[in-house]
Amino acid sequence: MVAANREMVVFCFDTLVSHYNSEDAPPPAFDEGQHPLFVTWKKVVNGGEPRLRGCIGTLEARWLINGFRDYALNSALRDRRFPPIQAKELPSLECTVSILTDYETANHYLDWEVGKHGLIIEFTDPDNNTKRNATYLPEVAAHEGWTKTEAIDSLMRKSGYNGTIAESLRKRVRLTRYQSTLFTMNYSEYVAYVKATRGAAPSIDGAKPGNH
Repeated sequence: MVAANREMVVFCFDTLVSHYNSEDAPPPAFDEGQHPLFVTWKKVVNGGEPRLRGCIGTLEARWLINGFRDYALNSALRDRRFPPIQAKELPSLECTVSILTDYETANHYLDWEVGKHGLIIEFTDPDNNTKRNATYLPEVAAHEGWTKTEAIDSLMRKSGYNGTIAESLRKRVRLTRYQSTLFTMNYSEYVAYVKATRGAAPSIDGAKPGNH
């Protein structure tokens, strides 16, 4: 099994830096394989708790190199919940890569463990018969301090459902649970890694070099 590792995060940072510099990212230093994956960007403001800045991924298996290249940029620039990340934000960024594993169909909507399982819900909107779905990575419910029911209700809202959430509807939810491995690195750790392995810090056009 492939686990998330440092080189994958470095490649995501490389991809974003290269985008700002309008150049190709250096070749990644991890083995190719096919897995579902996510890229999450967070931003640290005034030394506080890192805040979500973008998170997009795929629940379908993708070749890792193309997948991380695509989703590093999609999550940084095309997450509709946030404005695109600008080059000047790089020094305050933190990146987490997730590789998803162990998909299992749950017996009911409470058949999972907070902090261990990620969730995919699928259900039919009773108001207009639309099929709806949404996912949370394993760390979300634990980070938010939610109960299982609160996490499911939040997912139903994330899917675009605005109606009443009744127990009868929760019981009709089809739940798939999964696990993940993840690796997180902030920009200064990335700069230190690049200096150590390539002999020079990354430079960004239009942004101050990361020397803080």
